[in-house]
Amino acid sequence: MIFLIPFSYAQKKEISQAQEFIKSRKSLDKAEESMRKLLKDSVNRSNIKIYLTLAEAVRAQYEQGNEKLYLKEKYDTAALFITAHKMFEAYESLDSVDARPNEKGVVKIKYRKRNAEYLNTCRNNLYNGGMYFALNKKYDTAYRLMDTFIDCVRQPLFSGCGYREDAPLNKAAAYFTLYCGYKMQDPAKALKYETLALQYDKRHEFALRFVAEVYNMKKDTANYVAMLTRGFNEYKDSPYFFTRLMDYYNGVNKLDSAFVTVESALAHNPGNELFLFAKSNVLLNTGDYEGCIAVCDSLIARNDTLADAYYDAGVAYINMAFNLEKTVRASKATRTKLLSYYRKALPYMERYRALAPEQKDKWMAALYNIYLNLNMGAQFEEIDRMIRNS
Repeated sequence: MIFLIPFSYAQKKEISQAQEFIKSRKSLDKAEESMRKLLKDSVNRSNIKIYLTLAEAVRAQYEQGNEKLYLKEKYDTAALFITAHKMFEAYESLDSVDARPNEKGVVKIKYRKRNAEYLNTCRNNLYNGGMYFALNKKYDTAYRLMDTFIDCVRQPLFSGCGYREDAPLNKAAAYFTLYCGYKMQDPAKALKYETLALQYDKRHEFALRFVAEVYNMKKDTANYVAMLTRGFNEYKDSPYFFTRLMDYYNGVNKLDSAFVTVESALAHNPGNELFLFAKSNVLLNTGDYEGCIAVCDSLIARNDTLADAYYDAGVAYINMAFNLEKTVRASKATRTKLLSYYRKALPYMERYRALAPEQKDKWMAALYNIYLNLNMGAQFEEIDRMIRNS
């Protein structure tokens, strides 16, 4: 008792002083600081007066800042949003203590209704603050505000406000948590509201992209491919989903799946150059060289500067020559046909070299074989020197 009496007196004095600061609207930061200091001691964590005083101190700061902005006085907008976030946290902590059962096991909630009504008028500033910080690339702060905005739905404090998780602004906030989590390279945060974020129609395509990128970041291949597939099915004209899906299928040698995907794309848009080139590439990889050349020729007829179309056609002819060497016994007729493939490959590969001079690793080896087999001495010597010096 001797020790507790002075301690209790000091505690009451601090609360009383803080309340005086709040009434006078002066030294509000000191009032907040003193209450937070008291709450660091576990003995004080059941004292509702401390939580109430803390919440009121932060609320007074918020109202002061709001008033200054309204009157167009000098004030930091970012500070207002940060204070709004602190205010919600303070009132949610107060509510959790207010909702505890008393010594008889009875719950008598005293402050919830009035606090919820007040905070309901301020809640959109959490969203506005999240947008503000996201635009200023303060992704961690933006995430916290948007997270708190959405979390109001499950907070008992707001149980009487009729908040719905699928409300339009919640979907928008969920999208921004996805975006900020992605920017922070934090998959857990990015995917916290994945389902809700994907319901945000205004940024649905981008939401699918970010979710795909996050799964790729996690090395979760199954979900990455599933998200790319969903994105491709919903946005066939988007190069993002198509190219990554094709890269995946080609990379793991799922050429049947790659072919199905490219045919689906071409059924949607038969004249798309990206889709046509992807088809030529799949045909090349599956060994349908004549089909590949036909597609490449159709592409070149549309646009004679498509370097990769020349490359695929040239490689197709070279591969036809290689296959002939492997499967048919040497004869004059065979040799004539073999040389005809190299002659046909020549203009394609030389044109590819002219269009993509930096891609030496691709055209040097191809031209080496062409010049060697066609006995083109000067050209062969040039390529041979290049290879030896590379």
